[in-house]
Amino acid sequence: MRSALVYLTVVLMSACGLAFELALGAVSTFMLGDSVMQLSVVIGVYLFAMGIGAYLTRFIDDTAAGFVSAQLGAALVGGLSAPLLYLAFARTTATRPLLFFLVLLTGAFVGAELPLLIRLLRRHVVFRDLVARALSLDYAGALIGAVSFGVFFLPKLGFLRSGLLFGFVHAASAVWSTYLFVTDARPLRVRGVLAFLALGGAALLTPRLVSAADEATFTDPVLLTRQTAYQRISITAGHGGMNLFLDGNLQFAEYDEYRYHEALVHPPMSAARSHARVLVLGGGDGLALRELLSYPDVGAITIVDLDPQMTELARTLPKLAALNKHSFDDPRVTLVNADAFVWLAAQPPEAQWDVGIVDFPDPNNFSLGKLYTVHFYRTLAEHLAPGARVSVQSTSPLVARRSFWCVVSSLEAAGFFVRPYHAFVPAFGEWGYALAARESFAVPTHVPAGLRYLTDENVSGLFWLSPDMQRPAGIEENRLNNQALVRYYDEEWHRFTR
Repeated sequence: MRSALVYLTVVLMSACGLAFELALGAVSTFMLGDSVMQLSVVIGVYLFAMGIGAYLTRFIDDTAAGFVSAQLGAALVGGLSAPLLYLAFARTTATRPLLFFLVLLTGAFVGAELPLLIRLLRRHVVFRDLVARALSLDYAGALIGAVSFGVFFLPKLGFLRSGLLFGFVHAASAVWSTYLFVTDARPLRVRGVLAFLALGGAALLTPRLVSAADEATFTDPVLLTRQTAYQRISITAGHGGMNLFLDGNLQFAEYDEYRYHEALVHPPMSAARSHARVLVLGGGDGLALRELLSYPDVGAITIVDLDPQMTELARTLPKLAALNKHSFDDPRVTLVNADAFVWLAAQPPEAQWDVGIVDFPDPNNFSLGKLYTVHFYRTLAEHLAPGARVSVQSTSPLVARRSFWCVVSSLEAAGFFVRPYHAFVPAFGEWGYALAARESFAVPTHVPAGLRYLTDENVSGLFWLSPDMQRPAGIEENRLNNQALVRYYDEEWHRFTR
């Protein structure tokens, strides 16, 4: 029984340590943006801190007390890190220094645990077997921590509660370690009770901390915040109606979203030979669907969006469902919740579409950047019927000029004939799109009557680009092995956020 508890301690210790690392990385990317850089730096600093913690164990004489203290320290600091970062984000400008202080401290405590445990057990287990067992269980615990955090706890509990839960688990393993290893355990158990109280108090304050952070992030009142397995969805209410944010980035503002979606949908629909089969990639809010369903000759629409919680909100949240005119309930619509990159590659050659609407979030990380690559566009081209037209949202040709033309260049490298265009959307500024086909085509000059923004008179003007939006020299194509677009995007947009 004692051996089983010792081995369970190793597994939980490792699982919680990795969960703290993931929680710190997730919170940092949400608050500070630039996911690739934030995750890389957080992981690197965390591992470095673990090395420091392991080295410092050589100065600890009371091994048992040191081991339990390291566990309690990791439980307390790791569990409270996300709430402390939320509080700092809401009240101060010192989020980044606090982040790295917490990463260093948590990593040091976690790094001290395994060397101290090995010292405790070396009198009872042959050293060769001890190291093999300890390391194998440590790695197994890391797997459990990674899978449980990402798959189960983060989508259901969010950043704060997930970190606190792992803090509770780690504190519990520290308390039972006092029964396994410590003779005079009373002072350590008192510390354990204090750790539980601190974590419990933070858990009670979690709703207030989330509200405070949301208020610091958004200027308008927050109607809904939901952490899913893929992103953080936030909906706010402003004077112009509701606004949708994904991971803190605005996706639409109700008062002017019609401009964005009319420009996205109607040029390819006007230029396409047929409307029988339409493919929408992204667009989980249902607003592009709304525009498509206004065409009476549309046959079948397949929409592929990664996040089932986003599409469920679009279908059931009354204000959002009213805005998209309950588009997901139309019998012509088939919803697929899947990664579009994987899903499209798996479609048989006979799966062909007449119109494609590509409405992904901006390419601010590698997982989104792959959806703007030459490889992805080639796959898309293989599934277009003769006379098909595709539109791709392509970020701002004014603010992110290189990013915009990188999308155009990547489409061209995939074999498309491309006509870039733009529209002014007040919430976004000048916004860019690419209209593409597998053969040369003329600029559309006709759109349906009765639209709020586009008319026959102004639609062709979208395709005129002023000199400050025209193609610059030396633009790389976005490929899987270089992800040039993510680099361009980060450099251009972060000029305005740093």
